[in-house]
Amino acid sequence: MPQTLGETAPDRRVYEVTGKDALTFLQGMVSNDVLPLGKGDGIVWAALLTPQGKYLADFLLIAQGGSLLLDIKDSIAEATIRRLSMYRLRADVQFAAIDLVVTRGLGETPANALPDPRHPALGWRTYGAAGSAPQIDWDTIRVAHCIPETGIELIPDDSYLLESGFERLHGVDFRKGCYVGQEVTARMKHKTELRKGLTRVQIDGAAPVGTPILQGDKPAGTLFTQSHGHAIAYLRFDRTEGLTAGSARITPAQITQE
Repeated sequence: MPQTLGETAPDRRVYEVTGKDALTFLQGMVSNDVLPLGKGDGIVWAALLTPQGKYLADFLLIAQGGSLLLDIKDSIAEATIRRLSMYRLRADVQFAAIDLVVTRGLGETPANALPDPRHPALGWRTYGAAGSAPQIDWDTIRVAHCIPETGIELIPDDSYLLESGFERLHGVDFRKGCYVGQEVTARMKHKTELRKGLTRVQIDGAAPVGTPILQGDKPAGTLFTQSHGHAIAYLRFDRTEGLTAGSARITPAQITQE
């Protein structure tokens, strides 16, 4: 791998968040603690939930050079900004799409870059000029570390944060105040044992993303991103043997925790 390898992320959109209430508004809306962004440059991964605690959207919030930015997958960007704007009421906060290009990369971190807060394997991100054409195999990296992706493993109105690895990947804070969906998330953390969730599996064969995983004729989960004989799957933890997804054989593997 070259010392520094960066590429444009064409599937991301950037919004500038302005207004004197911007941080306090977001603090009451999203799963992570964003107030530290008011103290200097930084980057936080967070999710927006339904009142029932189900995932709606995830995005990165960035404080850099005095600006507050929101970096989000383009497929959910407009709907997410509409929902956030609906919750504004009288808060002084505005969201405006801006022409900043997201560049993400691996290797030595450039001077103006911020580390991806989810996992060191995801490298760094910059906001400004375009990088090279996409060339990094992010799916292999995500599968190796069981990192979910918007619209694939993270499904609006269906996924739960703790089943999706948000605690392990620094996307939820249990010490901050209330936010939309907080009660359900806290209850899952403190009062229940997770019985299903995303995990890394070995796969012998291949099947389309979204293929049901079966134990005989019993539903056991769903198959998602695949790479080099491994995959991310949503599994019931009490059904881990004799699994199939279509014609492929599935064997649970230990989640990479580093």
